[in-house]
Amino acid sequence: MQNEIKNILKEYDLRNTSCREEILDLFLQRNFALSHADIESTIHEDFDRVTVYRTLKTFLDKGLIHKVLDDEGVTKYALCKEKCSHTEHHHEHVHFKCMTCGLTNCLDSVLIPSISLPAGYSLSETSLLVQGTCQDCNQKRK
Repeated sequence: MQNEIKNILKEYDLRNTSCREEILDLFLQRNFALSHADIESTIHEDFDRVTVYRTLKTFLDKGLIHKVLDDEGVTKYALCKEKCSHTEHHHEHVHFKCMTCGLTNCLDSVLIPSISLPAGYSLSETSLLVQGTCQDCNQKRK
């Protein structure tokens, strides 16, 4: 796993730091979106709030992660599945928040329909959050 993390940081032209390694490792271990608070409560306590914030901003700017907004206005972050860059993200997919467990997942295979805006408007980003019960929580009910 350590080699994979180093390779990803190198691929995105990012300097290798212990904070970046630990946060990237956390994203690779989880298959759901993480908030700043989720990350802060999980990683080593040597990294302060500002360092975590700067790391997330750097990952976002480089196209390694993308933002996921949830229904409570909390910004969460998820790894980009495709190679993105600071100028172009390819994450026009649906995000799903489970109302039972609270986890937010990227549904990469469910695309957001294209939207036609009125004249004079320009689109920069599209986000769609669907809420319901995830398959894990549905299985537990049975």
